[in-house]
Amino acid sequence: MTQAYYSAVLDHPLDDVWSLIRDFNNYPAYIDGVSESEIEDNRRGDEVGAVRRFCYLGNWIRQRLVDHSDLQQSLTYAGLEAIPYPQDDGGPSPAPTRYQGTMHLRPIIEGNRTFIEWSVALETEPADAERWKALFASWIPDWTDSLARTLARTRLRSR
Repeated sequence: MTQAYYSAVLDHPLDDVWSLIRDFNNYPAYIDGVSESEIEDNRRGDEVGAVRRFCYLGNWIRQRLVDHSDLQQSLTYAGLEAIPYPQDDGGPSPAPTRYQGTMHLRPIIEGNRTFIEWSVALETEPADAERWKALFASWIPDWTDSLARTLARTRLRSR
């Protein structure tokens, strides 16, 4: 087991950030590369146990909402299938991994901003742990930047 972690400050109020990410089915609204998302079995996007099926860069992925707290402004999701390592240099790829991610928001009083922590726990073969960790450590900042760009567009539209 290894973990990739990233944190950042978003120049947006916590309520604005949480209102965008709290619905588990809202992924296409704030993650570049997600073209579609649907919650299976007519469940709500804030209902623990809900499964979302989404298309990310042409690949269909299923995740379950494991924990959701409006009080703590956090959510945790788990991949339902192990994901394969993307082809990179043609060399031997690490074995597929299972994962669980958590997004947690905290208010920053000065400037009415938001501190976001995004971590992904990876269940990998020991020999593959560093490559998986490095890959997610590169993806999470991209996803967080995508969230920040969406918030900036939303702010411009509301003016």
